[in-house]
Amino acid sequence: QVQLVESGGGLVQAGGSLRLSCAASGRTFNPNAMAWFRQTLGQEREFVAGISWRVGSTFYADSVKGRFTISRDNAKSTVYLQMNSLKPEDTALYYCAAGSAFPARNSRDYVYWGLGTQVTVSA
Repeated sequence: QVQLVESGGGLVQAGGSLRLSCAASGRTFNPNAMAWFRQTLGQEREFVAGISWRVGSTFYADSVKGRFTISRDNAKSTVYLQMNSLKPEDTALYYCAAGSAFPARNSRDYVYWGLGTQVTVSA
């Protein structure tokens, strides 16, 4: 069984930065892709950024391109999301996900999910 645990969320002012981490564990952990999604109350889960676990190729939602950077450390089984120039509309619960399809922007393409970490950006 694979477990994903997110950390690094918090409260930040607009224009500030946060770095999210997602640590994976499990003997069978060998995804093709990792991704970050976010969700606000009453809304569907939204794709943010994805990365190929093997070669490191990345892709982003248009709303975060140029501000967010996804990266991974294979030795630590950890994926990161560096978020700069944060805006109030980035406020959401951020989830880490792992799956076999790359590139994939649909949440249904991801099998394993963390419980999320809250990011709140004040105006």
